[in-house]
Amino acid sequence: MDKKEDPRNGDHVTKKPKLAHSSISDPEFLLRTEFSHHEPGMARINNGSFGCCPESVIKAQRSWQFRFLRQPDHFYFSTLRPSLANSRALVKSLINAAELDEVSLVDNATTAAAIVLQQVGRRLSHQHQNDTVIMFHCAFPAIKKSIQAYVTRAGASVIEVRLPFPVNSDSEIIDEFRKGLSKAKSSGGKVRLAIIDHITSMPSVLIPIRELVQVCREQGVDQVFVDAAHAIGSVPVDVQAIGADFYVSNLYKWFFAPPSVAFLYCRKSSMSSSEMHHPVVSHEYGNGLPIESSWIGTRDYSQQLVIPAVMDFVKGEGGIEGIMAWNHEQVVKMGKMLAESWGTSLGSPPEMCASMIMVGLPSKLCVTSDEDAFTLRTHLREKYKVEVPIYYRPPWEDDGMPLIGLWRIDKFARCFRSNEKVTGAAFHGMISVFHQLLIPMA
Repeated sequence: MDKKEDPRNGDHVTKKPKLAHSSISDPEFLLRTEFSHHEPGMARINNGSFGCCPESVIKAQRSWQFRFLRQPDHFYFSTLRPSLANSRALVKSLINAAELDEVSLVDNATTAAAIVLQQVGRRLSHQHQNDTVIMFHCAFPAIKKSIQAYVTRAGASVIEVRLPFPVNSDSEIIDEFRKGLSKAKSSGGKVRLAIIDHITSMPSVLIPIRELVQVCREQGVDQVFVDAAHAIGSVPVDVQAIGADFYVSNLYKWFFAPPSVAFLYCRKSSMSSSEMHHPVVSHEYGNGLPIESSWIGTRDYSQQLVIPAVMDFVKGEGGIEGIMAWNHEQVVKMGKMLAESWGTSLGSPPEMCASMIMVGLPSKLCVTSDEDAFTLRTHLREKYKVEVPIYYRPPWEDDGMPLIGLWRIDKFARCFRSNEKVTGAAFHGMISVFHQLLIPMA
């Protein structure tokens, strides 16, 4: 069979699945039906780590799991592949990919990074010396470990660009990135890969991704990999307009899917898209990454199969545009409220935030290390039932700025809207709490 007609790749899916429309406008009803499994009284202001999955999607996931358990052979031979292709088709439309076989479903952004960096490492072993990879200093730790595992051991060096923070404009980030590229090219080697966050995690900043990809093209960078773990559901994603070779985003953080599922986009015109392989080698090795990822051995694939149910829920919540607008509006409102109360400032302008915002902590709290930040976070969880990430930003030798501690507020639309009483009380309580805690944490 010709590869273009391979039904495992979803070529038989000719019609876009019709998504049901639901109306869930009553916050109390939503709380009772969709998020009643959340711990009562806990203010979860950390959606960016593990996401928030509604009961209707969990129910759909259980249905898929039972379908497999009832008749595994029929499920494997007749149901799994076309259903995964259906999920991929929905993601293709969501992110404006040109072709279905540019979209693979994987567990998470960490898995996607391993896929991308493995192929970079293989190519580096046949290249010249002094080749480099460039990324921001605050790249996710798992990304840095993958670089260590696959890239530096192949002989490449790594240039870490310092992300200006606190930051006031896109131009500050673009200027620093250009400086990093100049440094990377000064050794006479080639910049083989640029790894760029769409939204950094800690500290959280919305990065001018299109502009940085364009800079990479102008400067002759071989490939661009966008780590957009927090993007889908937070900002519009158009992979053709962004123009990167590889783009990954988790569907469970801001898009209501259960943990853990992500999409990896590999631009077909990229010089090495055909060289991409899943790190778990199984029967489908060599049939293209989307097919390889659709079977990596016997395991639970329900997280990938529920994407149609996720899309149904999103439509019922006002669509992705409405969710993104609500998240941004509310997180900026809360960030400004806390900064004003504490006499501090935001880590970036509102337009450089998506669904997460950084707020400076009162200096008298004496958050002077990562350990202090962790201790304060634990204290807030255990004593006040507030789950919130806290970031320590050490002083840099040449910027003259003092060390600071910041609070990352993650606001997730309907989950917290449906639990406004808990969340609102938590925020007002935290203002009072911090006035009482202006001493170093024991």
